[in-house]
Amino acid sequence: MWRRLIYHPEVNYALRQTLVLCLPVAVGLFLGYLNYGLLFSLVPACCNVAGLDTPHKRFFKRLIIGGSLFAGCSLAVQLLLAQDVPLPLILTGLAMTLGVTAELSSLHARLLPASLIAAIFTLSLAGNMPVWEPLLIYACGTLWYGVFNWFWFTLWREQPLRESLSLLYRQLADYCEAKYSLLTQHTDPSTALPPLLNRQQKAVDLITQCYQQLHMLAANKNSEYKRLLRAFQMAMDLQEHISVSLHLPEEVQKLVERSHAEAVIRWNAQTVAARLRVMADDILYHRFPQRFSMDKQIGALEKIARQHPDNPVGQFCAWHFSRIARVLRLQRPLYPRNLMADKERRLPLIPALRSYLSLKSPAFRNAARISVMLSVASLMGVALHLPKPYWIMMTVLFVTQNGYSATRVRIFHRAAGTLVGLVIAAGALHFHVPEGYTLAAMLLITLISYLTIRKNYGWAMVGFTVTAVYTLQLLTLNGEQFIVARFIDTVIGCLIALGGMVWLWPQWQSGLLRKNAHDALEADQDAMRLILSDDPQAPTLAYQRMRVNQAHNALFNSLNQAMQEPGFNSHYLADMKLWVTHSQFIVEHINAMTTLAREHNMLTPDLAERYLQSCEIALQRCQQRLEYDEPGGSNDANIMESPEMLSHGPLSTMEQHLQRVLGHLSTMHTISSVAWRQRPRHGIWLRTRLSER
Repeated sequence: MWRRLIYHPEVNYALRQTLVLCLPVAVGLFLGYLNYGLLFSLVPACCNVAGLDTPHKRFFKRLIIGGSLFAGCSLAVQLLLAQDVPLPLILTGLAMTLGVTAELSSLHARLLPASLIAAIFTLSLAGNMPVWEPLLIYACGTLWYGVFNWFWFTLWREQPLRESLSLLYRQLADYCEAKYSLLTQHTDPSTALPPLLNRQQKAVDLITQCYQQLHMLAANKNSEYKRLLRAFQMAMDLQEHISVSLHLPEEVQKLVERSHAEAVIRWNAQTVAARLRVMADDILYHRFPQRFSMDKQIGALEKIARQHPDNPVGQFCAWHFSRIARVLRLQRPLYPRNLMADKERRLPLIPALRSYLSLKSPAFRNAARISVMLSVASLMGVALHLPKPYWIMMTVLFVTQNGYSATRVRIFHRAAGTLVGLVIAAGALHFHVPEGYTLAAMLLITLISYLTIRKNYGWAMVGFTVTAVYTLQLLTLNGEQFIVARFIDTVIGCLIALGGMVWLWPQWQSGLLRKNAHDALEADQDAMRLILSDDPQAPTLAYQRMRVNQAHNALFNSLNQAMQEPGFNSHYLADMKLWVTHSQFIVEHINAMTTLAREHNMLTPDLAERYLQSCEIALQRCQQRLEYDEPGGSNDANIMESPEMLSHGPLSTMEQHLQRVLGHLSTMHTISSVAWRQRPRHGIWLRTRLSER
């Protein structure tokens, strides 16, 4: 019982965040400096936004950089305000200067909003205390935050990676169960594939997250992570075999009608899913796995395959489920592999600065967007006669996310949560509860809020708003006066953030669909060259297979976000949705062919060369169709036509997959010829060549 409580991801996270916030308050209360304890507890908010609690092999180096930026921004704000420099100019200078952090790496990019939040916090402190006190609060607060998290991660070693692996195994279980539970209902890809695409996308996203954690921890050089590395490699094998696709709905229907194959396949899938959920709990709660066997289930599948040798579905399912069962029974991967190379872009400061000083730089444009939004927020404060409009500016930074859809959802949750929280706080302030009970209630509310923040940001905001009002009450003894003003400030900040995402250099995902589609085809082409090469190496195949999955995921994410953007072209997105569906089938065939190539189930060199040429021709036709905005036919004349039939007689399993890949590419070429001409006729969509981007 205690394992489930202390190792539960939400509980563990909530305990860590609550303790790091409330211990300084408790110490301040004990020493008679409650005000400083409450101010000290504000620093973890900056550290959370900066990601300084991320386990990293350079943990303390990142901590020093973050603390220095917080203190430096605080000092700059106080000194410039003392020189009567306008606040919009101060915030613009800070945002544009710190924007270069996004060019260094995606993890460093989080230092920009965190440092700006530290500067905004300083606005409420400037003039109320000496210049050095905010600097000391930020320096000591960051040091406390880092030391506490280092101790916590030492106490609960490996726990962040265990949480990610546990989520990955659960997602694989759900994906396997959904994919094979209702075979006869999967005949129509338009209705059956989108739910499976969502599950496949989540699985690949979790695999990418595990990769990043393993590289940040340098886990391949640490013997303490050996068991988790093995569990991760097992998950790679499982995802490879679960996500393969035969894509023969007619053959599936025939087999179901002639036998009880649907029940047997569902039996195998549910057995695998149940075992994966048990393994997810074992990883999360530090338990050793029990013995496992599914010989009866595999035997039933093999019997169906023998009874219907003319139907490929039986052999296909029996082979892949037998490989899954072997992984689950032996508790080790099918073959040893190296970790995927860490491809995250990390630039030194000088090259990053050179890249940043360009209007085409996304980091530069993001910094400019934030600086404009903060300037508008400060001017709005002037219009409302607010000397320090810090609440509006903090709202802007807290709700601004990477895309329009995420920002819109965050705005709704924050506005609704703030309204409910202010109503509750307004009612509670009339009871004049003693200070001790108030602090105890704030501790409980903080714990509950952190328990729910990952799953429901809005409910967490209710609790955080209540604690914020009571913090102001304890600091100034007039918290009631801030209630209506704070809600108005929250609404203004949300509107400014929404306007900034819509009108200030928006990165519309519908405009990026073509580029992501081109990148996905490029990854498919590299995978085909490896699979059909003379001697494909297993580690290289595994690496390229994941690149294919991740490239398709980027495309699928763009499509999902584009469907929620304002004013999108429904015909264009409907065609691209169909294009993405066929791209997913190609990904699943590549997953299957990777397993065959690793088992040396290969074609003859001459036939492999012919298939490779045909696939490359088909892929290049699709890429050129995306590249040029011209009527069909003019560009196709310069491209070799792929042969319709490359071999005669019965086809091997590898050839069946290749033939279906060619069929999907032919359909995708037709779709892209129609879809690109239906794109919107304004903004970034007017650029006809990908090379112009």
